[in-house]
Amino acid sequence: MPTIFSRIAKGEIPSYKIAEDNRFYAFLDINPLAKGHTLVIPKVEVDYIFDLDPETLAGLTLFAQRVAKAIERVIPCKRIGVAVLGLEVPHAHIHLVPLNRESDIDFHKPKLKLTEKEFNEIAQKIAAEFK
Repeated sequence: MPTIFSRIAKGEIPSYKIAEDNRFYAFLDINPLAKGHTLVIPKVEVDYIFDLDPETLAGLTLFAQRVAKAIERVIPCKRIGVAVLGLEVPHAHIHLVPLNRESDIDFHKPKLKLTEKEFNEIAQKIAAEFK
């Protein structure tokens, strides 16, 4: 059965899309740690990121870099934090989280509650900066 992330990438489940190509998809996390918190996934379904073939893993990292640069141009922050946890959804993914201090990437802290309008505005701004 396809993962929720595969269904999002196929458009079966709505998302706040940031960027997409034939191999990768980036979208806003709906339970963000910070405004602009984005998930980057390969379209191929592989549970564990280090089980990806080397070419896909390298491509995912390069795609995530481009997404991170777009986030930096839109969201005021000192850095983009990167986290790979992979326990909550059995589909390899990278979290990109705008940071102003290290504690901004604490996954135990309460998540932001954003409106649909806020999500849409953030996604559109970042998507416009994706190159």
